[in-house]
Amino acid sequence: MKEAAIVILNYNGEAMLQKYLPQVISNSVYDIVVIDNGSNDGSISYLQRDFPEIRLVLLSENHGYSKGYNLGLKELKDAYSFYLLLNSDVEVSNGWDKTLVGYLLQNPKVAACQPKVLSLKKKGYFDYAGAAGGFLDQLGYPFCRGRILHLLEEDQGQYDDSIEVDWASGACFCVKSAVFHDLGGFNPFYFSHMEEIDLCWRMRNKGYKIHHCGATYVYHLGGGTLSQVNPLKTYLNFRNSLYMLKGNLELIGFIKVLILRMILDAGAFMHLLLTKGVPHSWAIIRAYRDFVINRDALRYRQSQKVKKHTSAKPLAVYCIIWSYYLKGKKKYSEMN
Repeated sequence: MKEAAIVILNYNGEAMLQKYLPQVISNSVYDIVVIDNGSNDGSISYLQRDFPEIRLVLLSENHGYSKGYNLGLKELKDAYSFYLLLNSDVEVSNGWDKTLVGYLLQNPKVAACQPKVLSLKKKGYFDYAGAAGGFLDQLGYPFCRGRILHLLEEDQGQYDDSIEVDWASGACFCVKSAVFHDLGGFNPFYFSHMEEIDLCWRMRNKGYKIHHCGATYVYHLGGGTLSQVNPLKTYLNFRNSLYMLKGNLELIGFIKVLILRMILDAGAFMHLLLTKGVPHSWAIIRAYRDFVINRDALRYRQSQKVKKHTSAKPLAVYCIIWSYYLKGKKKYSEMN
């Protein structure tokens, strides 16, 4: 078994591969594998022509992030001890992969870790997707050190440490392959968005830890698949959040959280209606409707027969909505 593989999921991303893959190769030491989600652009031809050494796992259709990675990584099972899952729109730093794998080797209780994720669009600032480690508040709303809601902090070295977090960014994270497969991978019914947060929560329920490793960094472009203006992004975030809460909380805890979430999500409905229009506000209604009607994601969890050792609670002990809007606290360091 080899030590690690860098695994990139691609769907019609020829332009991204042309721009970012060469520097991934030059700054990395491990094998690179590309899982293709049924692309119909020139991605495959480009890879076969210019990088024949890269292993390709070809899927017949676009299965999304969750199922796409599950199917592709199934082909790599027992071949590598660690997977470095990397978005195709990420610019890496020299030695990033060796640093992350080394961190997990030095910390056996840690199942997954992420580097510091900085923004390519706004150089000098943290990126929305992961920043310096992800957290969940008391109601299951995700946030990061360096990113509270949509407000990004400037990187001034304030989060260069390595600490325990609730979740690692799907844009770039290193995970023990045995743990990934033992837990059934990502929930494929999520399609995309929040699947890495759910997986990390399940890892924590099994007694593993998730860390941010501040010893290395990457730059993330973001928005390559779904932009903030797409109502589908709003729908997936709200629906998958409900799936995640139901799948990881005990029943009484879930009911308590759901009641409060419905109140705050009603406020989000009005905010989106006034700022982004009907498609985005209606996406919240659709998310709740489909959570009630379509229970596939929950049935999948049950079919995996993954038993929890504990019910790991979010590390944060506050509500970011309350802190941000009513207390005016805009940075992670100000939260309490």
